[in-house]
Amino acid sequence: MKSFSRGTRGLRLRPMSFFLSLLLIVSANVFASTDAFAASAPKTDDEKAFYSIGANMAVQLSQANPISDAELDQLVQGLRDGIHGDTLAVDQQEGATLVRAMLKKRQEIAMKAEKEASSRYLAAEAKKKGAQKTESGLIYTELVPGTGASPTATDKVRVHYHGTLRDGTVFDSSVDRGSPAEFPLNRVIPCWTEGVAKMKVGGKSRLVCPAEIAYGDRSTGRIPGGAALTFEVELLDIVE
Repeated sequence: MKSFSRGTRGLRLRPMSFFLSLLLIVSANVFASTDAFAASAPKTDDEKAFYSIGANMAVQLSQANPISDAELDQLVQGLRDGIHGDTLAVDQQEGATLVRAMLKKRQEIAMKAEKEASSRYLAAEAKKKGAQKTESGLIYTELVPGTGASPTATDKVRVHYHGTLRDGTVFDSSVDRGSPAEFPLNRVIPCWTEGVAKMKVGGKSRLVCPAEIAYGDRSTGRIPGGAALTFEVELLDIVE
């Protein structure tokens, strides 16, 4: 299960150089005004391609959220100037430095807010019926008892899982993909190593993971820094 391995994760952000080049050189001219877009939704293949560029950029720009309308206007102007070959209002090297500083500041603010919200979420989850809070902070709830063996930390397991953020947003799901995942328990996030080892084959459990035993303060794809994560896991088998 690449998304939760310590070394390799399936949900990666594009390299910063890619993000900076989009922001400073390409930027967001593809973001038309709401009124203009309502009158001209993409129809041709080229229009749909440019629309897709905009949608992709929106994912990259989520690192800078919240973005005001005035900031979005500057984003659009940067693209227009770059495409038209006009003199840029901000030197690209200076702009790259400013972007890094802005992103760092906004990510720190977002992480602090996420940690506070996650703390409240974890407290509420720990009070739910059947929930067991371990020393590590893992909140473990057995949903369906298993009847088989329990894996050890060095075992390879086959599971189905459904991972959500505290607001219910799905960030990864083998269930949705329709394909179980296999991985060694000692090569995933600590929350999984501990939680799945408590299960028996055939069982299903809910793991609520504090950031400290998940991804910590780093953002990973759709997972914001400092986020508590919730997984429903079905242990299908211990792979020999």
